[in-house]
Amino acid sequence: MRAYWVYLAFLTASELMMINRSSAQVADMNVYEQTSEVNNLMVQYQADRGSLERFYHIEFLPERRQRLQQMTEGYVQRVARLPFDQLNTGAKVDYVLFKRDLEETLFQLKEEAAQYEAVKQWFPYATQLYSAVALRSRGALPDAAKMAGEWNNIAKDIVLQQKALAQKGPASAQQCIAAIHIITGLSQAVKSVYEFYNGYDPLFTWWMPQPYEKLQALLQEEIAFFKEYKSKVSTQEKDGSGIVGNPIGREALVRKLKLEMIPYTPEELLSIADKEFAWCDKEMLKASNEMGFGNDWHAAMEKVKNSYVTPGNQPTAMLQLYNESVDFIKQHDLITLPPLAEETWRMSMMSPERQLVNPFFLGGEEFIISYPTNTMSHDDKLMSMRGNNPHFSRATVHHELLAGHALQEFMQSRYKSYRHFETPFWIEGWALYWERLLWDLKFPQSPEDRIGMLFWRMHRCARIIFSINYHTGKWTPQQCINFLVERVGHEKANAEGEVRRSFVGGYDPLYQIAYMMGGLQFEALRKELVDGGKMTYKQFHDAIIKENMMPVEMVRAILTNQPPKKDFVTSWRFYK
Repeated sequence: MRAYWVYLAFLTASELMMINRSSAQVADMNVYEQTSEVNNLMVQYQADRGSLERFYHIEFLPERRQRLQQMTEGYVQRVARLPFDQLNTGAKVDYVLFKRDLEETLFQLKEEAAQYEAVKQWFPYATQLYSAVALRSRGALPDAAKMAGEWNNIAKDIVLQQKALAQKGPASAQQCIAAIHIITGLSQAVKSVYEFYNGYDPLFTWWMPQPYEKLQALLQEEIAFFKEYKSKVSTQEKDGSGIVGNPIGREALVRKLKLEMIPYTPEELLSIADKEFAWCDKEMLKASNEMGFGNDWHAAMEKVKNSYVTPGNQPTAMLQLYNESVDFIKQHDLITLPPLAEETWRMSMMSPERQLVNPFFLGGEEFIISYPTNTMSHDDKLMSMRGNNPHFSRATVHHELLAGHALQEFMQSRYKSYRHFETPFWIEGWALYWERLLWDLKFPQSPEDRIGMLFWRMHRCARIIFSINYHTGKWTPQQCINFLVERVGHEKANAEGEVRRSFVGGYDPLYQIAYMMGGLQFEALRKELVDGGKMTYKQFHDAIIKENMMPVEMVRAILTNQPPKKDFVTSWRFYK
């Protein structure tokens, strides 16, 4: 450092002015950099939380919940002591989002505690099994004969309890879900104990195999029982689809939208989806007429679907589409594509079982191709081939690879990796934004290409509509399937896979909504900054991808240098 000041002493006045000017430019560029203690706290929190979750690894374990609550409350207090007014824009964004996430964690822990209390009377033996895990964690020598008797008695209690529950079981689907979580945790607990001692401790190995196997089998039976019972007490209408999810209701949707910084009601989102759908309809009719089918766009789409490649050639076709999209992105100088990101993505094939939930290809560093295998039925083969034809795929190769999910994953591990603000509005919104941008820049050449891209845009509109109607109790899963087939043109099996994925695939209720809404947010921000002449495409896209994941309204706060207030409330009405 001393050498730097000595160097400055020998510079001329003009040279100093140049350095000062350069420093000012760097300062402007660094308005997005983190210089506060917020990121340090976030790194510490993630490490502390990871330590607790690895130690208290049993699902729904009361002590786990209590320790996480205690730790999180401590971090809420530490965040409150930070000098918010002295933080730069990026750090204020981190403050607001970190505080939000801490409060949400406490909310979820409170919800879990209430769920546990509502059903714990069905599991009087839980404390006994939890205690065995705690002793195992410190390597205590068990009384194997005693434990064998206890686990044998627990197995007898479960048998009696199953008979009682069959006569008067849970009152709601939510109680069944909580019970499944608890039993899953208990199954983890007995497995953890058994695998630690068995084969090592001679007395344990002599006494425990039979009681363990019997108890574990009964716990699995209980899980199956509650899953079946859940369908009986579900308020969801039985529709023959075999899909039984968990509609969360309008109030929960509104709370989640606020959490994701989307200042629109479910009804307003439906209105936006309808408007986007109307645009798609007009463009679809244009393409259909160009293909010679007049206004019969379903017939035009049939022709497009039947353009599928022959078996064995799908990977080659996808690579060609990838090369075309990357060449297009480079020709228009849209974003920096690191050579290593281009080099290290790779392909794999999706199993038939997985295609039941994900009928289309998936992406990221690994590009997972969905296409028929020899074990699938003839009808399923044709539906998969038709649904993954090159014109449909043209819209989504860049969504899954570059500059979509593959680039997101690459940059997330390299820039501001301490940011853990998981949100589908950034993940899927960014990838969908590239579909919309490439459409605007005339990437689709032929009417067949446009129909392929429009299919996916209509699909994202449909996701908003069927998700909201399902979660507000207005539609059944079968109605959602029919809507995708009739309104978008999906193959029936693909529509079933899409709905199954949405409602029983472990996705957040807002996930399918986030594609279109996140894309519209990024598009609105692009119009503000790029169309407004403040940034080039490359500057805009490079800035976003280096800020890492967060609600798009917070991306806007950073890129426009509009620091959020300490008591920030979402307000950006991005849809014009």
